[in-house]
Amino acid sequence: MRSDLFAKENMAEPATQAGMTLQNSKSIKYAVNGECLARQGAMVAYRGNLQFEKKGQGAGQFLKRAVTGEGLALMSVKGQGECWFALSAANCFILDFDQPSDTLTLNGRNVLCFDSTLSYDIKVVKGAGMAGGGLFNSVFTGQGRLGVVCDGTPIVIPVSPGYPVFVDTDAVVGWSTQLQTGLHRSQSFGSMIRGGSGEVMQLRLDGEGFVVVRPSETGAGAPTG
Repeated sequence: MRSDLFAKENMAEPATQAGMTLQNSKSIKYAVNGECLARQGAMVAYRGNLQFEKKGQGAGQFLKRAVTGEGLALMSVKGQGECWFALSAANCFILDFDQPSDTLTLNGRNVLCFDSTLSYDIKVVKGAGMAGGGLFNSVFTGQGRLGVVCDGTPIVIPVSPGYPVFVDTDAVVGWSTQLQTGLHRSQSFGSMIRGGSGEVMQLRLDGEGFVVVRPSETGAGAPTG
């Protein structure tokens, strides 16, 4: 049988070492030798001796999730084998946390899978509070690799002192944790009365670092639970 379907770039090759690699731009392959963590429902295929278990959350994280509707519905993947993760054909990227002090704030909807050596917590976005609908994101810290998804090609915008960046809260993927955050109203009260532009509130980021946004306010990867 012959077809472009069987092109070399589409074939899954045996893993040469444990951990995650890009299978292609839309999926991540994780060679499990012990345990990894992934969002529930993200597994599209696996081979080997693997067990999938719903990952429980601590009392604090469970409360935040219940109040805000935000968070990470995770599963633990244990054993030995290979597992493929994907989400609605969204683009996939792998981030390397090289130092124990490395940290990143990420929207829960953009998390695909990560090493069990990384720790995470659900935290309120400082300066936003419930006035912004209760903006809660996941903060990852430690050494390891993190697989993320993005609806479309991401835009990485540098943030410099004195040059804040304003982003739509529905489009933001993540940002440097050391940045200062707050809500910014770009629309006057009079404009809101007249119907408004649809762009009322943005997340303001100050300091030195970067912010990642997606070229879409809805679409693949949007659900957080």
